Amino acid sequence: MTFLYVKAFHIIAVVTWFAAIFYLPRLFVYHASADDQVSRERFKIMERKLYRGIMTPSMVVVVALGSWLISFNPQYYLIESHWLHAKLTLVTLLIVYHFYCGHLLKVFRDDNNQRSHVFYRWFNEVPVFLLIAIVILAIVKPF
Repeated sequence: MTFLYVKAFHIIAVVTWFAAIFYLPRLFVYHASADDQVSRERFKIMERKLYRGIMTPSMVVVVALGSWLISFNPQYYLIESHWLHAKLTLVTLLIVYHFYCGHLLKVFRDDNNQRSHVFYRWFNEVPVFLLIAIVILAIVKPF
């Protein structure tokens, strides 16, 4: 029974993390397009609160609960489940993406952005592909 609750809260945390991961780069799109100082300052506040208040805590909970899930049967998950190795590799890439968003947050905070809104529109699509692959690996378990 504990396993199912941990799994349920893990999925809730994943949904929360992805909501923030999808929204923060969208804010970067709007921030890069902003023409006035008032808008730029507003985006800085929104970006900071999203990253620190929702995105990062969600990531920590996802990793903690995912580790807890693995601890229920480490022999199966760490040795026999090759799909999980692929999934954890993609999750690692997502964590790198997360911290790169934190870097971009500082770039915008310091008014040093050199990229256009078009870059951030494409950048915003990266986690979509990671999400698709991670969900397929977790549900289908193809290998």
